[in-house]
Amino acid sequence: MRNIGLIIMREFKERVYKKSFIITTLLMPLLMVVISVAPTLIMVFAKGETKSISVIDNSGIVAPRLESNEDVQFVTIPDGDLQTELKKSLESEEFGLLYIGEDVVTNPNNVQLYTNSSSSMLIEDAITDQIEEIVEAERLKEYNISDLKQILDAIEVDISLTTFRNDNKEQTASSSAASSFIGIILGFVLYFFLVIYGSIVMQSIIEEKNSRILEVLVSTVRPFDMMMGKILGVASVALTQIAIWGVLLIVISAAVIPAVMPDDILAGVEAVKAGADAAALATDVDMEAITALASIMDTGYIAQIVVLLLLFMMGGFLLYAAMYAAVGASVDQAQDAQQLTTPIMIPIIFAFIILTMVMNDPNSPVVVWSSMIPFTSPIVMMGRIPSGIPTWEIVTSLVLLYATFIVMVWLAGKIYRVGIFMHGKKPTFKELYKWLKY
Repeated sequence: MRNIGLIIMREFKERVYKKSFIITTLLMPLLMVVISVAPTLIMVFAKGETKSISVIDNSGIVAPRLESNEDVQFVTIPDGDLQTELKKSLESEEFGLLYIGEDVVTNPNNVQLYTNSSSSMLIEDAITDQIEEIVEAERLKEYNISDLKQILDAIEVDISLTTFRNDNKEQTASSSAASSFIGIILGFVLYFFLVIYGSIVMQSIIEEKNSRILEVLVSTVRPFDMMMGKILGVASVALTQIAIWGVLLIVISAAVIPAVMPDDILAGVEAVKAGADAAALATDVDMEAITALASIMDTGYIAQIVVLLLLFMMGGFLLYAAMYAAVGASVDQAQDAQQLTTPIMIPIIFAFIILTMVMNDPNSPVVVWSSMIPFTSPIVMMGRIPSGIPTWEIVTSLVLLYATFIVMVWLAGKIYRVGIFMHGKKPTFKELYKWLKY
């Protein structure tokens, strides 16, 4: 055990004291925030110039009611000939020409857009949305209902659904959107750590094997102790990083967000936390958004999530790190490891695919079983936990995960103690199986 402890400390100090680790740990939460808001910022700042589009409307119905906006500017050409105007459009600097047939009300497909450059969904949607509304309004006129538009506007309503968990002792509001988002983020974090830190273990072993350091150490340290020390050392680095992120998240949820949040929204959040929604409904913010903010600002909830993340991250990493360690001991070059790491990556990728299904139904049979199977459970279970699942499922998943880790470490140790002395030849799966029998 003493030797294992020394190896753990060596791996921990070697990696944690690096500037790259400190910078990554501190900047990653900021990076996640940037990634979250990046799509919105791109939409705001990446808008192109307004597209000028000439309009030939043989129906005489659509063109007068088309409204220009920041994306599209419509210029109506009365009594225009299509072929003539197409030639003019090609010679001009305008984006294109829109042709509307005279039977567009009965035949809505008789609409064509001729562009002088590549089109986009944004432009096409801006055109079709308006034409659809105009054609629908014309068709409604056939029913001879006066003030139809005013009637439709008066009866239009948006339902804001508040969901409460009735199977909990305290009926608290929940947000499926917030749960899905948090679950996806947590699953992605687990995916990131399993792949990146597992590869670090493998690469470290390959480097030490090539330098023949392992052959020197084996005279004083058992191969199994070296493997466990390296795995647990890298695991301690990952745990440190997750723990720091957890503290930062708790500080942000408890202090930063309430300080910058408007008073009316904050009142709504506090109302949801207390089990009421009257105050929240009085704000201009959607109830779903209020409930999502309440989840993010619940420090107890965040702390619980962080603890479970550490448990599943540790179990998942130990499981996969043992396999990565076996691969690293079996090859001399990182390029040679690709074939052997493929079976390791398949369940990780499969788990990430299943993670996307959690948004639709966190309790579907495929999702539930994937959250129990140890090779997929770390990623999938972390995706399910924010939705609120029974404690016994979490405990069962953890027990199976750590039990499988013990078995995998035993198997990986057999491959490791043989592989570290093998040089110059990439083993086949058949040879690896023979090593397990030694």
